[in-house]
Amino acid sequence: MEKLFTFAPSNSNQPSTMANHKSSQKRIRSNDAKRLVNRYQAKSTRTALKTIRTEKDKKKAEEQLPKVTAMLDKLAKKNIIHKNKASNLKSKLTKRVAALA
Repeated sequence: MEKLFTFAPSNSNQPSTMANHKSSQKRIRSNDAKRLVNRYQAKSTRTALKTIRTEKDKKKAEEQLPKVTAMLDKLAKKNIIHKNKASNLKSKLTKRVAALA
């Protein structure tokens, strides 16, 4: 089976598509850079969610909650995740932290 799309690594000098205009080539480069930043932020937020979910100490969880909430708000503001998903995650986290003994 043939591959329909081939993606070049972001750090290579070869463009991932055959753009004809300078502006579209620049747009491809800037989109690649933004995509990497967005993926990094989303991944670090998921890691922070995991750490706060596994936290047993209520005091530590309460300290982490505002930071994780801010991370989720930033992702929702940039449309990396949907605003309702961010809201649902924040609600679940707040309930979980409140239920800790």
